[in-house]
Amino acid sequence: MKKLILSFISLTTLLGAAAAQDTAKQQRANIHFQQTIITQYKPAFSAPYSGQNSLSPAEETQSSITSTLFGAARLWHGAEAYFNPEISGGSGLSKTLGVAGFPNGETFRVGAAEPKIYIARLYLKQTFEWDKEKDTIEDDANQLAGLRSKRYFSIAAGKFGMADFFDANEFSHDPRSQFMNWALMDNGAWDYPANTRGYVLGAVAELGQPDWTLRFAFTMVTTVPNEAIWDAKIGKANTQTIEFEKRYIIDGQKGSFRILTFLNNGKFGNYKLAIAQNPTAPSVDSTQAYGRHKYGFGINADQYLTKDFGVFAKASWNDGHTETWFFTEIDRSLSFGGVLKGNSWKRKDDELGLAFIANGISKDHRNYLAAGGYGFLIGDGQLNYSPELIAELYYKINAYQKKLWLSPDYQFILHPAYNADRGPVNVFGIRAHVEF
Repeated sequence: MKKLILSFISLTTLLGAAAAQDTAKQQRANIHFQQTIITQYKPAFSAPYSGQNSLSPAEETQSSITSTLFGAARLWHGAEAYFNPEISGGSGLSKTLGVAGFPNGETFRVGAAEPKIYIARLYLKQTFEWDKEKDTIEDDANQLAGLRSKRYFSIAAGKFGMADFFDANEFSHDPRSQFMNWALMDNGAWDYPANTRGYVLGAVAELGQPDWTLRFAFTMVTTVPNEAIWDAKIGKANTQTIEFEKRYIIDGQKGSFRILTFLNNGKFGNYKLAIAQNPTAPSVDSTQAYGRHKYGFGINADQYLTKDFGVFAKASWNDGHTETWFFTEIDRSLSFGGVLKGNSWKRKDDELGLAFIANGISKDHRNYLAAGGYGFLIGDGQLNYSPELIAELYYKINAYQKKLWLSPDYQFILHPAYNADRGPVNVFGIRAHVEF
């Protein structure tokens, strides 16, 4: 009996120590910082005509800067709070106009180059877990280190970016560290809900399992395309987004596949109605009315082929009847590419990336632009339609202890804004990114 009691005490002590160790692994709070500066230059290019939303055919250099402070804290069991003040300034080429797959994913169409400070993210996340199988979560921006069950349900509500939760990709998702083009950040035809800075108000629910995740978001809509004021008529102006993600291993190398669908509801304008009302100078904004919708889907996959080389592909589509409201004027998009780590040339933290993009628009959208209509991003006053084709090449250099990264970048743009009469355009860039 005495031995049994001693064995029980020993076991209790071990279990208590293990529980204390697990608790110690749960990071209580963290702070991270990033700053990204992108400078891009384009030589002059051929353009027989231009409109009010055209990319300027003149030689041009522009720079953008963003700085973000990432704060996170555990509040109670399963609850985490996130707060990100951010400052951004500078401008994209031609005031971020004239290319649907715009070459700088860190610039916004805000109309002023002066730096502005704002709240990028402020949201609360509650997670409910079951089962003993755990994942180890690393300390990172908007991510607290600790252990989390592989089976969980979470809900987040507040202000955030849709890309924080949806449409992730191992090689093509973050313009601060990967490809810079807008159509490579996310599926190009996903008109994802956001204000002019790229953030949204709403809620996201997520069901996680060891090899798959299901997500759903309900978010608000701005009163004006690509602007900042939220429409209070939530019953008429809202968005729903659903994504299923599957993770797997092929020949010992990890990969993932995602399918996303979305429905946007709001006071949207209609391209065909705009032409019917004014065939020579249509304005899609003049046809805005509640009860309009935009729906579509996106497919997104990534796969490591070796430990140093991986590939990705994305395809997306939307119905293209109503005006683009949030992101960029793309109704169909296909992209693919690959990233090679620098181990073979003894630069293990460097990487080389190459990607190709084909963007298109619906028949209604192209007829509207050909008649002289303008969206919030493109419009040359007339249109000789052809798909917008883009190639991007970058090399990311670990310049200092994985805290400072330098990335020379080149983008070739054929038929900017779907116009075969303009271009081609060559864009040369350099990105400096600091994070800690």
